[in-house]
Amino acid sequence: MTQASTNQEIKNHGYFISTDQSKLNYEVVHNFITNSYWAKGISFADVKKGIENSLAFGVYKQDSQIGFARVITDYSRLAHLADVFILKEYRGLGLGKWLMENIMNHPELQRIKEWTLVTDDAHDLYRQFGFQNLKNPEIYMELKKSGSSEQ
Repeated sequence: MTQASTNQEIKNHGYFISTDQSKLNYEVVHNFITNSYWAKGISFADVKKGIENSLAFGVYKQDSQIGFARVITDYSRLAHLADVFILKEYRGLGLGKWLMENIMNHPELQRIKEWTLVTDDAHDLYRQFGFQNLKNPEIYMELKKSGSSEQ
């Protein structure tokens, strides 16, 4: 695996990961997320706006997008990992782990000390990168407005 620049492309055996949003296939991303358990029915416009306001990672086989993740961050202290997926037909190849390695090693995210994510699955994958269940869930709060998409 080689890193071409601080935030552009990392290549490995015919696959690559890029943070260049112009490479994203928004239709692939929207189709997956709108059918997911965490944001079922989310609009294309909301997916696009969310991506535009995040550090987005696309996973590609040649020019076809096969995975995605985004980090919502202030680039100094806090980051929230969201919308992580690898298309079903590409699972089991280690691409999810490779994606997470590239996210956690991204140069612009090295100062982040507090990461969060919300997931019903893939706990073992995230634990490999230091994520764990909340130690004090009673100190965390959330606000979900009716009609808003879940993230």
